[in-house]
Amino acid sequence: MDFLTYKNVVEAYDRLKDSAVNTPLLTSPLLNERFRAQIFFKAENIQRTGSFKFRGAMNAISILKESGYDIHEKGLLACSSGNHAQGIAEAARLHGVRATIIMPSDAPEIKVTRTKRSGGDVIFYDRSKQDREALTSEYQKKTGAFLIHPYDNPHVIAGQGTCGLEIVAALDKRSLTPDEVLVCTGGGGLTAGIGLVMKKHFPETVLHTVEPVGFDDYARSLKSGKNEVNERKTGSVCDAILTPSPGGLSFNLMKDFAKDGLVVTDDEALMAVAFAFHELKLVVEPGGAVALAALLAGKLNVDGKVVVAILSGGNIMPETLQKAFLMYEGCRVFE
Repeated sequence: MDFLTYKNVVEAYDRLKDSAVNTPLLTSPLLNERFRAQIFFKAENIQRTGSFKFRGAMNAISILKESGYDIHEKGLLACSSGNHAQGIAEAARLHGVRATIIMPSDAPEIKVTRTKRSGGDVIFYDRSKQDREALTSEYQKKTGAFLIHPYDNPHVIAGQGTCGLEIVAALDKRSLTPDEVLVCTGGGGLTAGIGLVMKKHFPETVLHTVEPVGFDDYARSLKSGKNEVNERKTGSVCDAILTPSPGGLSFNLMKDFAKDGLVVTDDEALMAVAFAFHELKLVVEPGGAVALAALLAGKLNVDGKVVVAILSGGNIMPETLQKAFLMYEGCRVFE
């Protein structure tokens, strides 16, 4: 598939209806009152494997199998900091296929453990010194395994877009149209998939990427109109969304409809993690909480608006959660 359309997302939704979780769209009376807005959270942190990544992984693997490729003999290959790894490993397990994942050596232990638990074979690399794309390409040439890229794959993006279809359905039941949608953004697969859906159903809705400081390649790329590269490869608590630059396919899809990329600090992300736990009763990892962080930090004026923020993942180490708790105790958000 050389291009991606709304129809592909609808087909992915039908393909995933018996395996992916239709996650709830939640709201918070506290935040609604505080910001004088109707704010909703798409809780992908309780998706299968703890993040939205299962959607794209399952869709891509299902299509390979449907297309007659011999994935059982050659196996599957992916590169990931952890959430795509878990999604691929679990989707591969469900299909009875072996999967190899190239992961950074500093990936959170919980993500490595859960990837292995689903049967994934893990190969580590040093993300500060080694090029994961080159390593992945070399392994693929050597083994012939089928590569499923975490965001530059149309079937993966279509799978992630099913999250957007669920948002549309939930808002339609409330007779609401979103003014702003905030998406945690790494390579951009989730953002592009949701964007395709919003463009079809709510063309006036403004889509925002949200990234950590120092890794705001999408914010800069959307502003310049070209693919910008981050100077650093590591160094943020938001490990789930650290990518060197926007995905080519994802960026081409969203550059015409995504606006004003938002950027948050690590402290703001950790504050959002603690807020989600204390006030929303949800466990969210820093990279999965940046959309919430942007709201709490006032990065966007949402007065009188209908807003959707994606909570994209919940795979967090206990010590990171504790760090967020200590920060929250020292600086209550609404006191």
